[in-house]
Amino acid sequence: MEAQSKPLLAIKADSAVWIADKLFTKIENAVGILGNPYSDQSLKQQAHDYLHQLRADPSAWQTCINLFVRNAGSDDVLRLFCLEAVNYAVHTQSLDQASLTYLKDLLLDYVQQVYGPEPQRAPDPPSLQNKVAQTLTYLFVFLYQNGWQSFLDDFLNISGLPSNKDNVNGVIFYLRILSSIHDEIADMLLARQNGEAKRNTELKDQLRAQDVYKVADSWKQLLVKYNNNDAVVELVLKVIAKWVSWMDISLVVSQDMLSLLIPLVGRPTQGSGEDKVRDSAIETLTQIVGKKMRPQDKVEMISFLNLREIASQLIASPALGEYKGTSNYDTDLGEAVASLVNVVIADIVRALEDSSITSETRNAANQHLNAFLPFLLRFFTDDYDEICSSVIPALTDLLTFLRKLGQLPQEYSQMLSPILDAIIRKMRYDEDANWGNEDEQTDEAEFQELRRKLQNLQKTIAAIDQSLYMETLSNLMSSTFQTLEQQGSQMDWRDLDLALYEMYVFGELALPNHGLHTKNQPSGEASERLVVMIRKMVESGVANLEHPAILLQYMEICVRYCVVFENHQDYIPAVLESFVRLVHHDHVRIKTRSWYLFHRFIKHLRAQVGTVAETVIQSIGDLLPIKAEVPGEDADDDMSSDESDHSADALFTSQLYLFEAIGCMASTSGTPAEKQAMYARSVIDPLFSDMEAHLPRAKAGDAQATLQIHHIIMALGVLAHGFSDWTPGSTASQQHARPDEAVSAEFSRAAEAILYALKELSSWSDIRLACRSAFSRLLGVLGSAVLPQLPQWIEGLLSQNSSKDEIAMFLRLLDQIVFGFKSEIFDVLNMLLTPLLERIFTGLSEPPVGTDDEVQQGELRREYLSFIQIILNNNLDGVLISEANQGSFEKVVATIVDIARDLEAHLGPSRLAFTVMTRISAIWGGPDVATIAQNPTAPIGPPTPAIPGFDHFMISRFHAICWEVLRNPNLKTRDAQSKQLVVEIAGLEQMIYTKTGDVFIQQLQNELFPSIGVNGDDFLRALTTNTDKKGFSNYLLELLKSWQQ
Repeated sequence: MEAQSKPLLAIKADSAVWIADKLFTKIENAVGILGNPYSDQSLKQQAHDYLHQLRADPSAWQTCINLFVRNAGSDDVLRLFCLEAVNYAVHTQSLDQASLTYLKDLLLDYVQQVYGPEPQRAPDPPSLQNKVAQTLTYLFVFLYQNGWQSFLDDFLNISGLPSNKDNVNGVIFYLRILSSIHDEIADMLLARQNGEAKRNTELKDQLRAQDVYKVADSWKQLLVKYNNNDAVVELVLKVIAKWVSWMDISLVVSQDMLSLLIPLVGRPTQGSGEDKVRDSAIETLTQIVGKKMRPQDKVEMISFLNLREIASQLIASPALGEYKGTSNYDTDLGEAVASLVNVVIADIVRALEDSSITSETRNAANQHLNAFLPFLLRFFTDDYDEICSSVIPALTDLLTFLRKLGQLPQEYSQMLSPILDAIIRKMRYDEDANWGNEDEQTDEAEFQELRRKLQNLQKTIAAIDQSLYMETLSNLMSSTFQTLEQQGSQMDWRDLDLALYEMYVFGELALPNHGLHTKNQPSGEASERLVVMIRKMVESGVANLEHPAILLQYMEICVRYCVVFENHQDYIPAVLESFVRLVHHDHVRIKTRSWYLFHRFIKHLRAQVGTVAETVIQSIGDLLPIKAEVPGEDADDDMSSDESDHSADALFTSQLYLFEAIGCMASTSGTPAEKQAMYARSVIDPLFSDMEAHLPRAKAGDAQATLQIHHIIMALGVLAHGFSDWTPGSTASQQHARPDEAVSAEFSRAAEAILYALKELSSWSDIRLACRSAFSRLLGVLGSAVLPQLPQWIEGLLSQNSSKDEIAMFLRLLDQIVFGFKSEIFDVLNMLLTPLLERIFTGLSEPPVGTDDEVQQGELRREYLSFIQIILNNNLDGVLISEANQGSFEKVVATIVDIARDLEAHLGPSRLAFTVMTRISAIWGGPDVATIAQNPTAPIGPPTPAIPGFDHFMISRFHAICWEVLRNPNLKTRDAQSKQLVVEIAGLEQMIYTKTGDVFIQQLQNELFPSIGVNGDDFLRALTTNTDKKGFSNYLLELLKSWQQ
């Protein structure tokens, strides 16, 4: 007999199962490949692409949810992916009601089997439990108001509470669900879309109306039923801490709930270990206290909860009292109680700020404030900065409140002294702090950040009660220097560091505008006290101590308060002597920082130190020899602070400050020019000899010798800057004037030596960089004497190897020279302009390679246009059309037009190009033959340009580029840069009209108007009547908008 064939429906069902199994296998394989660290990279990429495409497939969630449920107990990674795909579908694919209901039924059945009172499967690991809870929470969001109103009842039943069955796994899952619901609809730290915010508000309203009372009752039942299960109790407390912010407070602040919560807050710990339940209970209490409510209600709740007694007992507990200062000290408990105190005081202050509260409430709030202030100060002065930081917000609120009051009542003013004392104590280094230890750099940075926060608190106290602030700090410094006098080097460096730090910040009160005296009158009591402090510091011998932190603080103070030494010059010799000693210190951090601070001190007091210049220069001469070190291949390329960077390069950067300091000392107005020249020569000659010795090796390619030459050139430039920071064209009064000819002669030798080195080593970019830096600084001492050398500088600095960036930076420097020496530079500029322009044209013509090169080319364009503009604006335009340079003039104009045309990148260069064309037209377009006025008159005759044919040139080239740019689609009429560009185009068009008159009008009527199809009358009216070019530009913008519509 023939075998009976299968029914068609059975065949289809088998086929569907086969397809599903095949898909399951593909997903399992892809996840397995991604999870295998030994998988081939290309295979991993294929697996990643497949899973990414699968997740986006609208039907993939059905496969994934079935795979998750079917494979319970198998690969967790696979099941996590399946839930992720389901979550993605629920979130982004707008599943219909039937699909959501299908997911709900499938997952609820799964949860009942795994977490119900009579489970049929082992529970999932915690990570999967959280993911299942998240998936169910997404379904809650979409179905709770329509389709799954029994959501919380269903999971409450799964916990076993209604049937009074023990089910720890079900309880924990129920609590995970509650926690996940809060995170999704009530977490204030997450940004929400407007639609989501509205939806979440509606969900919370429905929960409050329908289920919150059941949830709150379940918490109490769980705390009773599982009081011996810390895992359950901790989770219950964490859920309460989350939900309390948006539920009815009476459901939590009730006698039966508090009778369960308060004992957990104060429960004794076993041994010295942490107690997560107790810490969670305190956090829950903190969230209850922090719930938003009316100030009067908050004050009443603080009283009702008896928080003062709770905080007092916690602080007195062995974990925070007996064990304080030992390894058994419970920092987690400390942070938890500090947070509670912080919230309480912040709410008390908020109540006191409310002018509408009753006198009874205000009195109660003040009582609470007085009771909690000692607790706040206890945690504020805690050895652990994390605990201290927990109460800084409340202390800030309190001080801000007191500052707003103005004249303080006695009950408030007496708070300030203990607060200020606490702030000062907290600014002290801890006993176990090891200053300068590289292994503790992070701790040091965190401590300095804390100090800055504390300093802001001090400032607030100073603003509230300046007398108290001054008296307290003066007493601190006075007693510290007295102790130093008694104990000498045996004194604890931390105490001295604290006093010096407070002295350093005290100046913000004494010198708010960095001026100690006004018209020889003291600026106040704070300034007088500062002078006394500085005198005591200088006389105390603190500069002779050994601890690096003390020495650094001493130097920082001397530099910060240089203004004190201007008026008390008798202190200067002692400070100078200490500086000379400290610049020779063995500690690298002191040595390098002292070089910089010494320079600052000398620069500020150059007029007062000139008499001892020779002695000081001789004393630090041994620090001037330069020893260049080429960084090794293993050199650290990471960014590091100046204080922690001890590399050879950083050391040399600091050494340069010594050269500038010598220049400042040697060039005081009271020092004869011959002596100034001698001082300069005493430094320059050894550098010349060193350069001469290293130059042959450098020419041969020796990296160390080349770096040595680089360093010598930099030192010569910095020395020159010390002698004079004058810049060409500057009239700034604070700049030091140009030196005498005798000094300039010495630096002229330096310039010749640098130029020789540049000529020999111009292929090295670092050498060109050093030479350009030195050249800019030599301008101050050489003045116009530098002009004959300009061709040599250009030859060396703009070599064939120079980058666009180098050319741009040199042009910026050249702008300064042209402006500063405009009356003397014509002949030199006339001689060097064409070769200079050729270098620039080469740089402009090179196509950019990469983003950085594009940026550099844009900068070169701007600097080139600025250079041309400087020439035109300083009556040097003749140099562009002189016999020597007229051959380049056409190319100058062509490059300007090309830059104006390019709108691909930044529009700045194009706008500047139109400005330059307008200036060129004004200079060579001849006298005006037409005027722009509200009632214009007809042009008076034919154009008479300064250069024959320039009138036709302006129309054919400049006018043409105006309309080429206006028609460019990259010109956006709503863009601010585009609008500025159109303003410059309008200005150029009007300039062409004033120079060419009727000739221009004929061109417009015969060619432009027909080509663009505009009303010529409106155009001409806008062109000739808008005395402000912005008026004409507005017409052009409207015209452009009509084209772009």
